[in-house]
Amino acid sequence: MKIGIITPAPPGSRYGNRVTAVRWSRILKKLGHSVYVEQAYNGRSLDLLIALHARRSHDSIIQFHREHPANPIIVALTGTDLYRDLPASRRTLQSLELATRLVVLQPKAIERLNSHLRVNTHVIYQSVTPSPPAIKHSAGRAFDVCVIGHLRDVKDPFRAALAARRLPAFSRVRIVQAGGAMTEEMEGRARAEMMRNPRYIWLGEQSAGRARRILARSEACVLSSRMEGGANVLSEAIVNRVPVLASRIEGNVGILGEKYPG
Repeated sequence: MKIGIITPAPPGSRYGNRVTAVRWSRILKKLGHSVYVEQAYNGRSLDLLIALHARRSHDSIIQFHREHPANPIIVALTGTDLYRDLPASRRTLQSLELATRLVVLQPKAIERLNSHLRVNTHVIYQSVTPSPPAIKHSAGRAFDVCVIGHLRDVKDPFRAALAARRLPAFSRVRIVQAGGAMTEEMEGRARAEMMRNPRYIWLGEQSAGRARRILARSEACVLSSRMEGGANVLSEAIVNRVPVLASRIEGNVGILGEKYPG
């Protein structure tokens, strides 16, 4: 099959939607399909369209449906679709109605959908290849807790650093943050936090491989987001046996479970 994957995230970026698109493309290519990852549908002849982000891929969904009304459309819903745009966004709702199938990344997301849409909705947990075994810091050295992801307000990125300020002097906890700042303000906050907080280090944007190595050698991982559809880093932490402290939001609870103690 010729398959198009539409993601609003630009090529080369480390946004979650781009990471997911590249991962799905790799899996589909291994299954023998021809796959094209693009930011918008360009009129290419395709057998199937997969759109990440119902609202932001709306124009591509409309165009593909108009040009290929008999061909299937799969819409993968993001955290923004589920927890900000629904049910008020007309563009989001129209994308969902045109979809042949809907994909969500954790089961609690289904609760956000109208009942007639749920029958065509499938949960696909994010897959991860385990990193090579990592050597943890030995006794007496820092107890590294990582925060992986872009510095964006919706991620509440400095929550772990602020909490670390309150630790007693004998604590070995160090917060290691990896991810690019999306605004100058966020960059300024990160640099100011490093100056003020000896327990905090910001590494900036990292390659995917480097971020996985940072996660794998950490003693724990913090995911403090205010909104998530189903974070890649959760799957990566679980597969690499790194304990997770996560905000109690639907996107995290849907993956970790209602009774998860962290």
